[in-house]
Amino acid sequence: MTDSHTDTPKATMIRPAEACDEAAILACAEQAYSRYIPVIGRKPAPMLADYRGQIAAGQVWIAEDGSDLAGFIVFAPQGDVMLLENVAVLPAAAGRGIGKALIGCCEAEARRLGLRAISLYTNEKMVENIAIYPKLGYVETRRGEEDGFRRVWFEKPL
Repeated sequence: MTDSHTDTPKATMIRPAEACDEAAILACAEQAYSRYIPVIGRKPAPMLADYRGQIAAGQVWIAEDGSDLAGFIVFAPQGDVMLLENVAVLPAAAGRGIGKALIGCCEAEARRLGLRAISLYTNEKMVENIAIYPKLGYVETRRGEEDGFRRVWFEKPL
């Protein structure tokens, strides 16, 4: 999963996160998700994540534009599916295909592992996410409350 990935913007490289990336990942999450605080009424789940533990578990991948972090994704196998827990792109890097490239990285890893699908969720108040996931081939599978958040779950067969 490098810049040779077909969905990755030309100057962007995707690689596994390292411990030294934690501060940049936290800053990216803050910038990408702080606009949802007034909509949701509190910090969204991606702003509360244990990125240190996820990095140590090999679940975080970052997109670098040049030498700077432009976005990141968190995913991990859960049975026969890949759970895509979080994808964030810096507002300054929005519109350049970085989010799509990160999701493509997750899908490629799931295929490499022989998993049957990608599963993801979003907050039901993040209406732009709910609108975009079907355009990427994801189908809504359920809605419900989990960890105090109202979530909408999607799945994409591989």
